[in-house]
Amino acid sequence: MLYLVIKAALSGAIVAAVSEIARRYPGWGGLLASLPLTSLLAMIWLYRDSGDSERVAALSIGTIWFIVPSVPFFIALPVLIRFGLGFWASLAICIAGTLILYAAWFWAAPRLGIKL
Repeated sequence: MLYLVIKAALSGAIVAAVSEIARRYPGWGGLLASLPLTSLLAMIWLYRDSGDSERVAALSIGTIWFIVPSVPFFIALPVLIRFGLGFWASLAICIAGTLILYAAWFWAAPRLGIKL
């Protein structure tokens, strides 16, 4: 149980640090947010928990494939906000759109020969 608390605290601290840096320096915050910190932590925790390099490799490949439906989120959010839609409405639309794209990707990927 302590291990789970440590993992959660470390992961949360990184997210908090990125948001604090972004508050002061949006460009640096964007750089840090774009780094695969979540994926890196997940890979470290997965390897530490399982010792299975092949699982880590599979997680890495899965992460690559799921970048495809997530990119439009980062394009649409600033566009909607700059067109005058409020932050929360823009965020809700982008989340809904991303969920739809993820569902479509789950449907399309196997038909394209991609194993998720």
